[in-house]
Amino acid sequence: MAEALGTALLLATVVGSGIMGERLSGGNVAIALLANSLATGAGLVALILALGPMSGAHFNPAVTLADASQGGLPWSEVPLYIVAQLFGAFVGVAVAHVMFGEAIYSASTHARSGVGQLPSEFVATFGLLTVIWGCVRRRPSAIPYGVGAYITAAYWFTSSTSFANPAVTIARAATNTFAGIRAVDAPAFIAAQLFGAAAATVIFRWLIPALPRVADRVGDRANTDNRS
Repeated sequence: MAEALGTALLLATVVGSGIMGERLSGGNVAIALLANSLATGAGLVALILALGPMSGAHFNPAVTLADASQGGLPWSEVPLYIVAQLFGAFVGVAVAHVMFGEAIYSASTHARSGVGQLPSEFVATFGLLTVIWGCVRRRPSAIPYGVGAYITAAYWFTSSTSFANPAVTIARAATNTFAGIRAVDAPAFIAAQLFGAAAATVIFRWLIPALPRVADRVGDRANTDNRS
């Protein structure tokens, strides 16, 4: 439930702020993207802090798979996490649409194809896992802020605007708004994301040989440190 709720609120933030930014920017895409990125980064910090103690606050199948590969999450729980994340993502899209008077779901026509998009998603997800694995070793309490800051930045330095999340990618195919992605473009995005997450995990397993012993649920460690 925590994963579903967190992913729903994340998608409501991503899609809702995209709609609001586009409506208020008067056609200025840079301002709309700025609003979208700031809202998403701030929302991530708040959601990880709030829901981390319950589920680890993954909200992302790539993070769930990486965490399980390092012993932070039992493999038996992975399917439930991913189903909850996907369910929550679609709920979040529907909630954002209802708030802004849009159809509950609408197939996106926003093309996100081209040579630069896939390397961007690889880099975006590689960087996300780099932040998580780098912080979890010595500064787990910084994970919510590191993740929020990184995603805000990655909106701007990647040509894909940093989806970095398979559940987010799939659900955003169901919104024909600023945040949308055509369904036909989504599979390649997801593949790049999974490769990026795997590459970062392998590299950090080498950089930090003790990683499996410290790869407890990300949010659990962060919030335990905050409480102490």
